[in-house]
Amino acid sequence: MTAIAAGNALVLNLVVAVLVTPLVHVVISDYVTERVAKAARRVAFNVERFAPVGDLKSVTSTEEIDALQVVDNESKVRQASERLLGLPPLTNLKPTEDDGRVSATTCTRLLPGNPCLTTVGFRVSVDGNYWMSYAFGPDIPWYISPLYALGLLAGALVLTVPSSVVAWAAVGNALRPVKDIKTELAEITATDLGRRVPRSPRRDELDDLARTVNDTLDRLEAAVEQQRRFASDASHDLRSPITAMRAQVEQALLYPDETDWPQTAREVLASLDRLQAIVGDLLTLARLEAGAPGRTERVDLGELVAAESGRPRSKQVATSLEPGATVLGDRVRLARLLTNLVDNAERHADESITITVRAEGGQAVLEVMDDGDGIAPDQREVVFRRFTRLDASRNRDAGGTGLGLPIAREIATSHDGTLTIEDSTHGARFVLRIPLADGYRG
Repeated sequence: MTAIAAGNALVLNLVVAVLVTPLVHVVISDYVTERVAKAARRVAFNVERFAPVGDLKSVTSTEEIDALQVVDNESKVRQASERLLGLPPLTNLKPTEDDGRVSATTCTRLLPGNPCLTTVGFRVSVDGNYWMSYAFGPDIPWYISPLYALGLLAGALVLTVPSSVVAWAAVGNALRPVKDIKTELAEITATDLGRRVPRSPRRDELDDLARTVNDTLDRLEAAVEQQRRFASDASHDLRSPITAMRAQVEQALLYPDETDWPQTAREVLASLDRLQAIVGDLLTLARLEAGAPGRTERVDLGELVAAESGRPRSKQVATSLEPGATVLGDRVRLARLLTNLVDNAERHADESITITVRAEGGQAVLEVMDDGDGIAPDQREVVFRRFTRLDASRNRDAGGTGLGLPIAREIATSHDGTLTIEDSTHGARFVLRIPLADGYRG
């Protein structure tokens, strides 16, 4: 970026130099022309004052003009400066204006290098005849001189240096927040994922970068926390069945002759079943939290409830199914959600379970209600935590893994829905709300 800025500054300086050169050329040309005119005027005055003059006499050079000629009316050189002695007239220009002055550029082959000269001549009256007093000076080329061109180039280069320094400082200052973000990000990934990179006080691209990095860190921290939670949950609830199996096997080995091995095997299998259920639920929950995509199809919640409620249950199941509660989602996952809710209600109901499906306010609403002791308002979010066990009547059956309700809520969230516990006259009332399929346009 600094190189580009320096290149642009150099080009700009050169363009300015090129544009200024014609003005300088005009000024210098006018200056040279005036010097030549002054010399020609001086000679004309002397000729007119001291005429007649002899032939081929030298005219003293002054004003740094060393090319002077006095030409009579017969185009014969009467006087000349030392440089032009013995040469014929370099020009035959005659004035046509009343002031008797002529000014032009004369190119001649009579001098080495065939130069072009700035020429100024004055008409002089001598004994009734008109002579001409000419002075010749250097003609200024368009580039003025090689030294001038080199000076312009050197000036453009010199002026480019401050522009480059300013560009370097400006770019460095602009990108300093990027370096700060990089340094902070390196420390965050090495030490604490809870920290965040500094935001810019201005709403610019660097602030957008910092916000994007912080959003990425949020997702990274959530993913790491999910892994930690998975490991913690696994070690928490897998320890119990493993410990139970180990105790059963060790006790059987201590008293092999007194052990009922078939009964021991059945107890170990029961622990293995619980272990397998916990592992399966943990993997399901991990996939849901990781955002694993599921199938998308139209699912009628009423039909789904009718199909799932036909399974034998230890408690009476009553349903109230209204048509039109169709959603877009994964049928298998929604069936798992319904099963988890009904299984939970079955463990804690006294006699009956009620399942209701209806469409309400652009949403499909599914309610699962039991006639048990219910859940206190301050415990309604607690039950959605992993491996939660409440006291009293809702802990009568320890057969669950403690992951059914967290899985159900994750499934609801993945369908842009909600799963909550709401007030009821008796028992617990779980309410699922998912946008209707007709509300989607895609």
